[in-house]
Amino acid sequence: MHLPRLRPLLAILTLSGSALFADTVDVKNKPADAEWKPRDVRLLADLPATVRDAGPVPLSRYGGDARTRLRASGFFRVEKLPAGRWTLVDPDGHPYYNVAVAVVKASVGRSETALAARRAKYGGEAAWAEKTADELRALGFNGTGAWSDDRHLRANPRPLPYAVVWDFMSSYGKKRGGTKQLAGHIGYPQGAIFVFDPEFEKFCDAHAAAKLAPLKDDPWIVGHFSDNELPFRPTTLDNFLKLPADDPGGAAAREWLKKRGVASDAKPSDEDRAAFLEFVVDRYYRIVSAAIRKHAPDHLYLGSRLHGRALRAEPVWRAAGRHLDVVSVNIYGMWTPDKSLFRKWEEWSGRPFLVTEWYAKGMDSGLSNVSGAGWVVKTQADRGKFYQHFALGLLETPNCVGWHWFRHLDNDPDDLSTDPSNRDSNKGLYNIRYEVYPELGDAMSALNHRVHRILDHFDRR
Repeated sequence: MHLPRLRPLLAILTLSGSALFADTVDVKNKPADAEWKPRDVRLLADLPATVRDAGPVPLSRYGGDARTRLRASGFFRVEKLPAGRWTLVDPDGHPYYNVAVAVVKASVGRSETALAARRAKYGGEAAWAEKTADELRALGFNGTGAWSDDRHLRANPRPLPYAVVWDFMSSYGKKRGGTKQLAGHIGYPQGAIFVFDPEFEKFCDAHAAAKLAPLKDDPWIVGHFSDNELPFRPTTLDNFLKLPADDPGGAAAREWLKKRGVASDAKPSDEDRAAFLEFVVDRYYRIVSAAIRKHAPDHLYLGSRLHGRALRAEPVWRAAGRHLDVVSVNIYGMWTPDKSLFRKWEEWSGRPFLVTEWYAKGMDSGLSNVSGAGWVVKTQADRGKFYQHFALGLLETPNCVGWHWFRHLDNDPDDLSTDPSNRDSNKGLYNIRYEVYPELGDAMSALNHRVHRILDHFDRR
């Protein structure tokens, strides 16, 4: 039997709940790790011919599934369908699965190599925006994510839906003082955010009035991120107790324990820690969501891009579910989507999720791939296999409403102005000469253009 005919049979076999697939990819966590380890991958080729060979469905102007019509609100919204799947709904009322790319910017690379390549290929920023949107659309993407050049991309004749990160807490911290840039996110004193500062709530209202209110009537905004990767950790109570007693956060933690009946010299219990973590996260989301809903009432609130230990912290998700429309998550260190964990996310929060960062880095790119958190693989073809493998797992998950690949362009190793997590790695769909990686692009395009066919397939099972 030929392998193409054998693949779908192998893909449905299971052993202890894990699928056995006909292909593997050699993987490392970091380039310096001692050995490559094979990991199974499920690919588009593993699906039935009726799915993998099907053409794309007709799309709405926003990139939604034009075959189906739900309630149109004039803005993006979210809905749980009767069969149990969550979906975004575009402003015209069509189901919309958000397949986007983050950091789509005209000037990510600041070296002369990157700048000269951009000028040669695109010319000015308006031409860059129009051609880039067309290129992404041709690859099957229907949106852009955080840290993109929204002003130019939105102004072009055929825009893409977009999501914006507004940095409520980190902007307040910059004004207040005491924060620092860490790898991939902002660091706070003792890992304790300023959510108890008496000025924070007023700042959020003013920040939303200045930043969000001018965009409140824009139907192309999928939603708003309030921050990125805040330190929502099991040690949050201990972190706040390390602050001085006259610090608003330190005083709030001590008063909270006092009201809970815990003596000032007693060691907090794990139950205390979990309850305080939920208290902090709830307060943050309550304050920020009130500002967002006041000044952009028709747009979705997508949360603060949870990461790390927060992904397994039930108190964080309970608090998020009370205030968010969709919970955004940055996923690293997970090769195959953890469907049991994903089910818990909906059980804990009652909300769907959106994956806002994930990627793999190829060692054939010429970059060292030392910085960043994504997997390391050997080739661009392997990156494409990981993309299909992980995306299929997300599409199979009823409470996932999309993903944002991180990112559009590779890191520019000559640009030392970036944070330490974005210096020397092959994260991009394109290199810094604005050339798409063909093997990766082909794998992405093949799956992206069949997203709605694949959803149909999984939902019929």
